Amino acid sequence: MVTKRIIPCLDVRDGKVTKGVAFKGNVDVGDPVEMARFYYENGADELVFYDITASNEKRNIMIEVVSAVAGEIFIPFSVGGGLRTLEDMRAVLLAGAEKVSIDSGAVRDPSLISRGAEAFGSQCVVLSMQVKNVEPRDSVPSGYEIYIDGGRQPMGFDALEWSQRGVELGAGELVVNSIDQDGTKSGYELDLTGKIAELVSVPVIASGGAGNPEHLRDVFLQSRADAAIVASITHYGEFSISSIKSYLQQEEMSVRNVW
Repeated sequence: MVTKRIIPCLDVRDGKVTKGVAFKGNVDVGDPVEMARFYYENGADELVFYDITASNEKRNIMIEVVSAVAGEIFIPFSVGGGLRTLEDMRAVLLAGAEKVSIDSGAVRDPSLISRGAEAFGSQCVVLSMQVKNVEPRDSVPSGYEIYIDGGRQPMGFDALEWSQRGVELGAGELVVNSIDQDGTKSGYELDLTGKIAELVSVPVIASGGAGNPEHLRDVFLQSRADAAIVASITHYGEFSISSIKSYLQQEEMSVRNVW
């Protein structure tokens, strides 16, 4: 049985971890270095760090924060936000990340995926997708549209088609970020996640909407996600990584034990 991963997400703005709803109304919740160390010590399988305003502000990622976080943890660490070139990706990996998460930069220049995979290996390249539910139309037949720049800019093409193309170009994992579910605590976007998981041969990570351990069970069972990102439910202390894993073990799901 494949072990399911639980991945806390640190959305960072102006050097602080922040959280909002549907990519809006963000409030600061803590220091990224302290929170990274806390999650590492409490059983997180991996960690994701997003500099959430880097793309929209057209600036480089806060590499000093990436380096500080990497120095505190010994689990896989994925970093994204404002990565537009191979040099940006290389800098993040040299700062201590195991993976680079590319999103808006890959939409603007899809060759970034293939060039990154060739330079660093597909296992290092994570394609993160910002997706919103819209009325289906010719260019977005599934009703799931790709957005960029922190959910600000619709791109007019289909998320399912983009997921397939991203894998063809060399992405080793996909993160499916549901803008509609983000921060709502009402559950993951099961339909979207499941459709993408059916289409691609690489691991799919669900993101947006976790409110309780049952939501993780549902996305693992119903949508066949390989991993799930958590934020609000653990940032505010409602649930711990260990309590979520204990629940999933009771549901006969395979997760890595908390040491």
